[in-house]
Amino acid sequence: MTLSKPQYSPDCSCDEAGSAGRLLSLEQALARGLALASAVEEMERLPLARATGRITATAVRTTTPLPQFDNAGMDGYALRLSDMAGNGPWVLPVAGRVAAGDPPAECWPKGSVLRILTGAPVPDGADAVLMQEQADRQEGRVVLHARPRRDENIRRRGEDLQAGAEILPAGIEIGPREAAALAVAGMGEVTVRRQVRVAIFSTGSELREPGEPLAPGQIWNANRYMLRAALDRRWVALTDLGAVPDDAGALAAALRLATETADMVITTGGVSVGDEDHMPRLVREAGGEIHAMRIAMKPGKPVTLGYLGAAVFAGLPGNPVSAFVTLKVLAAPILERLAGIGRPATRDRLVMPVAEALDRKPGRLEFRPVRLVAPAEGGTRRIAWLAPSYSARVALLAGADGLAVIPPALSHVAAGDYLEVLTF
Repeated sequence: MTLSKPQYSPDCSCDEAGSAGRLLSLEQALARGLALASAVEEMERLPLARATGRITATAVRTTTPLPQFDNAGMDGYALRLSDMAGNGPWVLPVAGRVAAGDPPAECWPKGSVLRILTGAPVPDGADAVLMQEQADRQEGRVVLHARPRRDENIRRRGEDLQAGAEILPAGIEIGPREAAALAVAGMGEVTVRRQVRVAIFSTGSELREPGEPLAPGQIWNANRYMLRAALDRRWVALTDLGAVPDDAGALAAALRLATETADMVITTGGVSVGDEDHMPRLVREAGGEIHAMRIAMKPGKPVTLGYLGAAVFAGLPGNPVSAFVTLKVLAAPILERLAGIGRPATRDRLVMPVAEALDRKPGRLEFRPVRLVAPAEGGTRRIAWLAPSYSARVALLAGADGLAVIPPALSHVAAGDYLEVLTF
């Protein structure tokens, strides 16, 4: 992976000292983070069966027309329209039968029909396939009750894609639909980008593993497992370094280890301005640069974006809800840029009305956990606010359907106003 070099100064008013009040907008911070990253360059050729979840490295084009031959779109009877003179019904002999997988009929007498099943090759000279519901089968013949249109129920060769047409562009994650498109085009192998190497660790002397007993002042490490679940993607190769105590030496050693092979390092905690918030200083001391800190968003103001060695660095807050939100809206898009994903996901964004009014302190872009509820009388789903204090309530986040996006300048949201929701 080659780091991009932004054209602006890396100073960016990000110094811990004297930066109070100087907050970047989310758009500014994201632009700076994206400017640090370019797609991993290495590619590999994988069998289609192993390519699910990987990112296409180049456009994939079909080498044959699709479909490859004229075939029946329904079970019925292949016929020549010229054999249906006058007014119906028409009684014609059945000259044979062809099913999917059979070779095409080489010849069939004029004045007759062929019994044909879905997907079977349509014989030369056939103008249409009459669906079987519009015919009555008798001994050795069929009674046709309707005259089909020309080409009715026939899928003609190349009508889906011509040879050389693009099946998938570069930068697409191969899911069920994409795998089917590749398979129907006969692509037994596909070229994908290599996995993005991501290293993660959580900072905090108070952190313990779930299931371990807690001493006074200790908590279980939620961020580690949130990150593991979020990064459980086939295009990610994850290195999990666990939890690191709030010790400058231990944290510096973890940073060195993380950046040895990683394309991106994601940490949680230690990025604010407290006595034990060492991460921004350690990144600089190790030769890295910080390009964004302190963002005008709620939750998630203390975020650090920069690079160290050949890796993009994303230092997320230690609060689990803040870590989740900043991962979703900041770190994840940067990671997708590294993976070479070319079509951003829009399926998780909806716009809908709110059910009840809300007053808030303006100034920061807010991501508030909400439920999406349907009115008792039916109609459009609406946004229902959850508890007003949510910055540290992971259980509240787990019970939400998404995050309502409240613009910075908005101090009052009226019932019926429309807001964007990032759905889960």
